[in-house]
Amino acid sequence: MSTGATLRTLVSAEKEIMRLSRTDKGAVYEFQHKFRHNPNSPGLHLKQLKSDLKLWSARVSADIRAILLHIVDQDYLLIDVKSRQEVYDDLDRYSYKVNRITGGIEVIDLQPVGDSIIGRLLPPEAEPLFKAFTDTQLLELGVAESLLAHVRTVTNDEELLSLLEVAPQLTTDVLLALYDGGSYDQVRAQVTEPVRAEDQVDPDDLVAAVSRPATQVTSDDEALQTMLGESFDRWQVFLHPTQRRLVERSTTGATRVGGGPGTGKTIVALHRTAHLAATLEPGVDKPILLTTFNRNLAADLRSRLAALGGQALLSRVDIVNVDKLAHRVVVENNVGSGRQLIDDSRMAKRWRTFLAEIGQTKWDAEFLNAEWIQVILGQALTSRGDYLKTRRPARGRPISREEREDIWWLVERFTTWLDSQAVWTWRQVAAEAARLETERGERIDDAGVEVTVRHRYRHIVVDEAQDLSAAHWKMLRAMAAVGPDDMFLVGDAHQRIYDNHVTLSNLGIDVRGRSARLTLSYRTTREILAAALEMMTGEVYDDLDGGADDLAGYRSLLRGGRPSFQGASTWEQEKAKIVAQLRAWGNPVDGSVAVCVPTRDLVAEVTATLRDVGVPVVEIGPDGPDGGAGVHLGTMHRFKGLEYQRMIIAGVCDGLVPRQTINHFRDAEPKRYQRERARDRSLLFVAATRARDELAVFWHGTPSPFLTHRLVQQQAG
Repeated sequence: MSTGATLRTLVSAEKEIMRLSRTDKGAVYEFQHKFRHNPNSPGLHLKQLKSDLKLWSARVSADIRAILLHIVDQDYLLIDVKSRQEVYDDLDRYSYKVNRITGGIEVIDLQPVGDSIIGRLLPPEAEPLFKAFTDTQLLELGVAESLLAHVRTVTNDEELLSLLEVAPQLTTDVLLALYDGGSYDQVRAQVTEPVRAEDQVDPDDLVAAVSRPATQVTSDDEALQTMLGESFDRWQVFLHPTQRRLVERSTTGATRVGGGPGTGKTIVALHRTAHLAATLEPGVDKPILLTTFNRNLAADLRSRLAALGGQALLSRVDIVNVDKLAHRVVVENNVGSGRQLIDDSRMAKRWRTFLAEIGQTKWDAEFLNAEWIQVILGQALTSRGDYLKTRRPARGRPISREEREDIWWLVERFTTWLDSQAVWTWRQVAAEAARLETERGERIDDAGVEVTVRHRYRHIVVDEAQDLSAAHWKMLRAMAAVGPDDMFLVGDAHQRIYDNHVTLSNLGIDVRGRSARLTLSYRTTREILAAALEMMTGEVYDDLDGGADDLAGYRSLLRGGRPSFQGASTWEQEKAKIVAQLRAWGNPVDGSVAVCVPTRDLVAEVTATLRDVGVPVVEIGPDGPDGGAGVHLGTMHRFKGLEYQRMIIAGVCDGLVPRQTINHFRDAEPKRYQRERARDRSLLFVAATRARDELAVFWHGTPSPFLTHRLVQQQAG
């Protein structure tokens, strides 16, 4: 009678599997399936490789062998695949240990390390990169003990990257953080502590080790088949240990996860959603909300969640843009029927028309519009009393009680005027939805007894949390009961491109003690990242809860060429540079290249220029690229959530980035001026970090003040 077995695949084996031919990849999948059914099948030739090791081999095909680590009983871990000739050569090359920090199993093939480093004599002038740190410190940070001697021989970044090709994840993270200038204490706090095992680690207990999140494995046939079929996206199956801990831990309340671009915040949000769905009892309802501000991001979340868990997962999750959700609430309550929704950006013009009609000259239309949008609607204030006592953060000039009375009266008249025209804005919809949803949870029956109203959702997951307004947060807070695992928020204040500034604790969302940061970028090269971070120099960003946020420890594992910074005398010359750069990249039209500019007018001009020279263009609209083959082109706002192999950011000139129109706030409303300037800097940062491999930044005339002197000096012409 055959006996089944447990077989999991270690992530480090993935590289070897992916190097195989399609036929051999299929053979690996068939082997996995057969081994689980009956590991003792004669055709698999399972045998121990060395009596003093727990290493075994098994037959995948005539030429391929699987190397397995025996955990216990019929439990095995696939750690490598090799040609038949290699399997019996120098088995001491494999080192397997339980990391004392993470508690996970780390398997290292030391032969590549030995080929490049071991036995090399350091020249007299060579300084080891990590000589400032003791062996004890490196081990306490989580560096693999079997690599310690090799770490001591590294003298430059090329040798370091060669070593990290075979190093376990924590060793890689620690050494790169130290190489980037982090102190022992900083690296311990930012890299080591977030992945430290929560239980006591026994370095000899492989059974406990293989079950910890730090031992990144997959055991699901469908996931393996996806990988071996070459449609594999790493995020679909695997998570960094730091990410996995955030995804799977139970919380006592709302949790916030921050991190720079490309650190996997959205991936964490998607996996958190799937994890929460897995805990649900069977049903047909949708007790989980997955939401974000940007419409095209909401569509992307749906497609990625479908790829992660299929229709079964989608059937339990409500995936909707937050403004659409607010609109759903007001429609349910028969509010706003027949009104036309118009964009908030068009309201200043309507304020000017309204003030002219009533003969009001005391107040500036721009000021009133900002006060209405940012303070009254932004904080979902519903009464004169609330407005008279509310704080007005970052609004610049103070106003007296009498002035507030006057403003409230004007706002009431203005909203009545809008009603007469049957129009309202998305901000008004959000504020009204917040009021309705809050009142829904506070209903009293005719006898004066409080009625218990079932909350819409059990769990709420928010992506790009920095973009939501206070009204959005009030609505969401009312949609889920306060309690364990109620809200999971991911975002980055440095990517705030909309004028929404909130303090979550003032809105009933307490994340104290439940905040975490991701610092490892998986998208952008170190060179592009360094340039993007330099563009952010001198700006301070809040953390959504009254504190300051920074990008300390933000780093990348990827290497590439230095970004190109080029100036031109005129806009015509700059457009010629755009054409030349696209030609240098081969004019690819497969969606891997994009051009980003500050304004819609520049989009139209670049579109005409490219089409004149035969380059097809795909414009990026509010719902993402419009489709078809061509170079993607859009304003900086449109690139949120997208990524490209190569990027051109053009028009990065003083007066465009930041906008010249904000200068009139400099004296009249200095706080607003700083906020608007920070928003424009965030737009540039977001655009720069969309590039994976190559980035070119162009300007004409005077470069943007966000381009530091050092960046400008890199220009090639």
